[in-house]
Amino acid sequence: MRFASFFLLFASALCAQNLQPPRWSADAANAWYAKQPWLVGSNYIPADAINELEMWQAATFDAKRIDKELGWGEKIGMNTMRVFLQDQLWKQDPEGFKKRLDTFLAIASKHHIRPLLVLFDSCWDPNPQLGPQRAPTPGVHNSGWVQSPGAKELTDESYYPALADYVKGIVGAFANDQRILGWDIWNEPDNRNDSSYHDPANKKELVLALLPRAFAWAREAKATQPLTSGIWHEDPATPDQLSPMAKEQLELSDVISFHTYDPPDKFEAEVKWLETYHRPLICTEYMARPRGSTFETILPIAKKYKVAAINWGFVAGKSQTYLPWDSWQKPYVNGRVPAVWFHDIFRANGKPYQPAETAFIKKITAVRPVPAGS
Repeated sequence: MRFASFFLLFASALCAQNLQPPRWSADAANAWYAKQPWLVGSNYIPADAINELEMWQAATFDAKRIDKELGWGEKIGMNTMRVFLQDQLWKQDPEGFKKRLDTFLAIASKHHIRPLLVLFDSCWDPNPQLGPQRAPTPGVHNSGWVQSPGAKELTDESYYPALADYVKGIVGAFANDQRILGWDIWNEPDNRNDSSYHDPANKKELVLALLPRAFAWAREAKATQPLTSGIWHEDPATPDQLSPMAKEQLELSDVISFHTYDPPDKFEAEVKWLETYHRPLICTEYMARPRGSTFETILPIAKKYKVAAINWGFVAGKSQTYLPWDSWQKPYVNGRVPAVWFHDIFRANGKPYQPAETAFIKKITAVRPVPAGS
């Protein structure tokens, strides 16, 4: 009896373990990446949306605008976009949300673009609200972007089943969809937004505990695309001093992703450090012109090492990310304008901010679309 009980317990544990696919091996990740072209794109939100909610809610989802703007990306050789989702969209209207995401993927595929979809985000406003979104604050960078989950939901463990339902629902619905490049589980999970908002005092601890669960939910949904979460403030000169969050991100991710708005020498140093993990590398945020992070300085390095390069952002609109971060302290109003745009490539009418810049992007990408079915 004792042996039989032990056997049943062992068998049950084994079955439970088999329900969740494991993290990809380095060999599997590299084999997947070998089939991809050099990936270049932007963090994308339409010009007429201030945040993820306005982009995706039924009343403001603008397929025609998205089609037009992704066409601009295709023309300069972009073959991916990083696109943010939001948990409250699932709670509000799961079937409608899936339908709109399917429409978006059809538009992206038409333009040979395979997006990296972001599930959770710790940046900016911690109090997201469904419904009509507020107007942009004049002269302020990304004044309406919202977190997912919000502070109220993050600090309420009884809401976590709804978060699990969101991840399993949206990933499960598109788990085998080859129009999707991958799933970015959590954007900048330990970002405290100290210069713009007040987050819960224990936010880092809460997210650190929730991050592995979010990865597990996506794996339970049997995603065939790779999972990742990008590190964003680690020093490649001190790799033995990783933050607890970065350790989790690196250990959980199938492919390694990272953010850096540093000049090219520091970008290259970070790439060389992250290469020691022997997994594909995706830079999911870069490009801040006044900081020396530009297309002309970063893309040649990314191409040399075959690092996927996804800049922030794409088109100047309600997000106002052509304005610098310090606009939160000193808004660009009353005739005050930045010397150069901080982020973004195109004006809302499709004209490039710097024609020479878009010509450079087109040249270095050689306008190669992603092969179908890769």
